[in-house]
Amino acid sequence: MKNQKGHHRLIVILSGLVLGMFAFGFALVPIYNSLCKSLGINGKTNPEAVAYDAAKAKVDKKREITVEFVATNNSGVPWAFYPKTRKITVHPGEIAKLAFYAENKTDHPMTVQAIPSVTPGIAAKYLKKTECFCFTRQTLNGHEAMNMPLLFHLDTDLPEKVHTVTLSYTLFDVTDKG
Repeated sequence: MKNQKGHHRLIVILSGLVLGMFAFGFALVPIYNSLCKSLGINGKTNPEAVAYDAAKAKVDKKREITVEFVATNNSGVPWAFYPKTRKITVHPGEIAKLAFYAENKTDHPMTVQAIPSVTPGIAAKYLKKTECFCFTRQTLNGHEAMNMPLLFHLDTDLPEKVHTVTLSYTLFDVTDKG
């Protein structure tokens, strides 16, 4: 009888431990996101457009920043996807415009979402996008192609130690995601 109570107690403790680990696993994503946001790391950019007023813009002509562009497809996305310009040099505060090429290589319509990332992560909060294909989902018919615009500037408050920024986009298939 005493042995059964011990087994029952162990099962209750282990079940509670499993539930606690499960809950902790769910809590990790919001904890991670809020930590990254408050510390300015992880390379997540602002998901909304930022207005650019050329008349009020301050351009730091003393600094030049190299901005590199990378494009990748998540597995299962049979598209051609690449930046038409792989690298540019900009002054902080100066607007830059370029395009990414996308082509649906399948025989049917597909919808994709581009997810951006910035390296070094500290530069993410200083990258201001005025226009970006990443703000909305992109749908192309089979074998259709398009140039997708990107219009951005780097804030003049970008830390002095940052000389190169890499802006990377990954395409994800969201065709059946509504």
